[in-house]
Amino acid sequence: QVQLVESGGGLVQAGGSLRLSCAASGRTFSTYAMGWFRQAPAKEREFVAAVSRSGGSTYYADSVKGRFTISRDNAKNTVYLQMNNLKPEDTAVYYCAAAFRTTAQAMGIKYSSDYWGQGTQVTVSS
Repeated sequence: QVQLVESGGGLVQAGGSLRLSCAASGRTFSTYAMGWFRQAPAKEREFVAAVSRSGGSTYYADSVKGRFTISRDNAKNTVYLQMNNLKPEDTAVYYCAAAFRTTAQAMGIKYSSDYWGQGTQVTVSS
C-alpha cells in the first residue's frame, strides 16, 4: 500500500511559477514510476508528466514540454513538478500517481497507475 500526499498548489499569475511536491509512504518508492495528472472543471483527467523509477527517464505531455520539469528524490520518497511560465489553461487539480514497475512512457500513454493522491489545486490568473 502506498499513500501519496501532494502539496505546493496555489494561486499564481500567468507567467509565474509553482513547485508541486508529492510525498509517498512506504519503503518501496523506487519500485514505482511516478507521474502527475491534472483535471480541470468539466474536463477529463489528463496526463502531465512522468518519471522513471530511477529518475533517469522522463515523459511529458506536449502541452507542458519546455515549461514543466518532473524529478524525484528516492532518498526522500518525494516527486516534484516544477512549473514555469504558467498559463491560465494550466488551471486544474493536480494529482500525483504511482505505477508499480512500469515506465514513464507507459504512464503517459496508457495512463498506468496503481495509487493516487488527493490532489492539489493550481489556479493561474490572467
